[in-house]
Amino acid sequence: MDIFSNIVLGLETALSLTNLAYCFLGVLLGTLLGVIPGIGVLTAISILFPISFHLDPTTALILLAGIWYGTTYGGSTASILLNLPGTPANAVTAIDGYPMARQGRAGVALFMTTVASFFGGSVGIILLMLFAPTIAGFALSFRSPEYFALMVMGLVAASMVSTGAPAKGLAMVVVGLVFGTVGMDMYTGVNRFTFGHYELSDGISLVALAMGIFGIAEVITSVRRVNVKEIDPATLTFKAMKPTKEEWRASWGPMLRGSGIGSFFGTLPGTGPSVAAFIAYAFEKRIAKDPSRFGNGAIEGIMAPEASNNASDQTAFIPTLALGIPGSASMAIMLGALLIHGIVPGPNLMAEQPSLFWGLIMSFWIGNLLLLVLNIPLIGIWVRLLTIPYHLLFPAVLMFVCVGTYTVSNSAFDVWVVLFFGALGYVMRIFDFPAPPLLLAFVLGPMLEENFRRTLLLSRGDLSIFVTRPITAVILAVTLVLLVWTLVSNARNRRKAA
Repeated sequence: MDIFSNIVLGLETALSLTNLAYCFLGVLLGTLLGVIPGIGVLTAISILFPISFHLDPTTALILLAGIWYGTTYGGSTASILLNLPGTPANAVTAIDGYPMARQGRAGVALFMTTVASFFGGSVGIILLMLFAPTIAGFALSFRSPEYFALMVMGLVAASMVSTGAPAKGLAMVVVGLVFGTVGMDMYTGVNRFTFGHYELSDGISLVALAMGIFGIAEVITSVRRVNVKEIDPATLTFKAMKPTKEEWRASWGPMLRGSGIGSFFGTLPGTGPSVAAFIAYAFEKRIAKDPSRFGNGAIEGIMAPEASNNASDQTAFIPTLALGIPGSASMAIMLGALLIHGIVPGPNLMAEQPSLFWGLIMSFWIGNLLLLVLNIPLIGIWVRLLTIPYHLLFPAVLMFVCVGTYTVSNSAFDVWVVLFFGALGYVMRIFDFPAPPLLLAFVLGPMLEENFRRTLLLSRGDLSIFVTRPITAVILAVTLVLLVWTLVSNARNRRKAA
């Protein structure tokens, strides 16, 4: 069958009333759960996963996929309005999205985020349609040395996204790596740095850390403000949500570049939208004529990471469907849904189950259009959150943070962890240490260690493997150039300022 016949088959499957209804239900539930602080995509899918047992395999995947990318859409809302990222990828959006909200331009930020999400998702779907087998084969050439090199590049990119000195960004990367080592050693089973608390055996909760250093720290900082600026009612109209011509022109390049970066990282197991968003943001900041704008409401700072993480969400299905290799815990649940229904993912899936494969892909188009239609009218409602009196809004935020954190693992200990990281985040703000590098280093730390130790086991302790493998050597060389370039540029800027 040629691609046009496959598209027709996919549309016939996706546009059936049952599949259309569950696609709408998935994106709606995903958006609503994504807005709630602490409810990430994995929690949302886990809560609703049992529903898929009683559905047709195609319908079940369409529902779960709608929740997957709907949560990504919704997660940016709390990130921009309240500086409460539900995922590391949303934390990148908050760097410039939250300052825009503080400037009375939350509507513009949310509108452009929706546009970037749709654009990035569309690019990812097109690549999924055209090159799924080819890209999956390329992803198979990556082994533990290549993944280690990519993790190192992600950590260097994390240090570059900070608005202050790169040294502070690198320091936060180290702190994040230290927190990532807490818990049971993956090879020996020995507890590390748990200090006798069995609750830390599985490591520090990502949700607790993110909610603490971003959400709680923001509440503590904001309480100190006596005069809170009132939101101008004029900013709540649809006319006020319209970006300027300059912002439109400045958005196309970041969206294209972010979509390309996200599409690449989405196909690699273990990286996904978080790494893609950080690298897309760091790249835009590096090539910008005025990098000082980033962190203060630059439109490029929300377009690139949002396009990147949504493109990554779509291409993440390539290794899962074409190879049967889930790239994340969320993709593992998708794989489980297929296996429960007796369908084995792999290279033959497209030939043996064409209606399922192409029906799922066409449902991505429908789901992205539904999200566009759902989210744009809701922007005015979300922005009105900022008009709630300050003394009522932030206690509610604290309640949602605590409830969201508790529901992830039903552990009161995680609530205390949130408070600890809230205090740490506040201290970091006082001394101007950036939080995003710490968050990404915490996420990548365990994977970095795992791939490094696995590589040394395969090479019998020979470190030359990192320079003798061509792909690994190229990635590490590019990372070194980026690091040196950043440090030299920063030193030059300090001399100019002096």
